[in-house]
Amino acid sequence: MVRHPVQSATYAIFRNAILSGQQVVCRYGGRGRELCPHIIGTNRRGEEVVLAWQFAGESSGPLPQWRCLKLAEVSNARTRTGRWHEGSSHRTTQTCVSDIDLDINVHVRRRR
Repeated sequence: MVRHPVQSATYAIFRNAILSGQQVVCRYGGRGRELCPHIIGTNRRGEEVVLAWQFAGESSGPLPQWRCLKLAEVSNARTRTGRWHEGSSHRTTQTCVSDIDLDINVHVRRRR
């Protein structure tokens, strides 16, 4: 698990949501999103990103769907309790997060 020395407040919200299995409600791309974050870290450019399963809210495409969010573009993020959602298939390798800090399937669920 890589520790990123300087984390934004939004990064901390998403990271804590992964650790506690909570949903995140936020705004991204001008739309309200309801998500379950799965993997957080940075992309190849060093930007904070999260791979999340968007199960409700607004979207330009069909839902539910995997989303790669740049955390600098997220606003009004907050956690909430609720049922955990995830995609039913992992057929492709994720390319959203290149430097993984936390992955719910590796770092959280394996500890339980």
